[in-house]
Amino acid sequence: MLIIAERINATRKRVAEAFASRDAAFIQEEARRQADAGADCLDVNAALDPRQEPGLMAWAVETVRQATDVPLAVDTANPDAARAGLERLPKGSAFLNSITAERDRLAAMLPLAAEFQTRLVALAMDDSGLPASCEARWKALDAIFAATDDAGIPRERIYVDPLVRPVSTDPEQAGQCLRMIREIGERGGGARTVIGLSNISYGLPQRRHLNRTFLALAAGAGLSAAIIDPLEPDLMATLLAAACLTGQDEFCMNYIAAQRAGRL
Repeated sequence: MLIIAERINATRKRVAEAFASRDAAFIQEEARRQADAGADCLDVNAALDPRQEPGLMAWAVETVRQATDVPLAVDTANPDAARAGLERLPKGSAFLNSITAERDRLAAMLPLAAEFQTRLVALAMDDSGLPASCEARWKALDAIFAATDDAGIPRERIYVDPLVRPVSTDPEQAGQCLRMIREIGERGGGARTVIGLSNISYGLPQRRHLNRTFLALAAGAGLSAAIIDPLEPDLMATLLAAACLTGQDEFCMNYIAAQRAGRL
């Protein structure tokens, strides 16, 4: 399973402070710690202020690249910020996080994905808002697939986010997400799946228990990637164990290597 590390995000207070003060040392330490924990990709979100976001994204991408060669995900709904980040990365190396079926956002972001040959996080939503059912998610997803097919973007480069919603507000949404993960594997034409894991536990105590359990359930449903905090206690161990038990880790070699590296 592909691990996209989420900690370099301006919604986190300490990261926002580091962006505001251009504290490169703090951002680089966050990048190194996540890479050392086993992240395959580092998400970079610089949405501190819409007017400053393109410049902040450019600075953040350059700063992180000085610390690690782990691939980056440019995380923004602002096409100018997306371009600022993608221009500073090798073509074909990055994720663009994210597109939706919302008309204006799709029209602005999809050409960037094609130009820079990115992998894509595609949120299964459209102009009608957050979907509550699998059927509504598929309506949005079919529109996204039609557009990405027209743009010549292979399905294998698309990571569909079925939109995890807090179980505290709608207990049925966990099951809807798991169903979508399975269905995308069956009828997505090669498209992959990704979730923002921590959304599942929002508003509840001891969130790490819910996060780990839902990650294991999603792995069993066929999840391809997860946006997580790789420094959360025991979360990486759960992911590595789930990969063993779902046949994603041949002969359990990644699990064994993690033990030898002291990461379990």
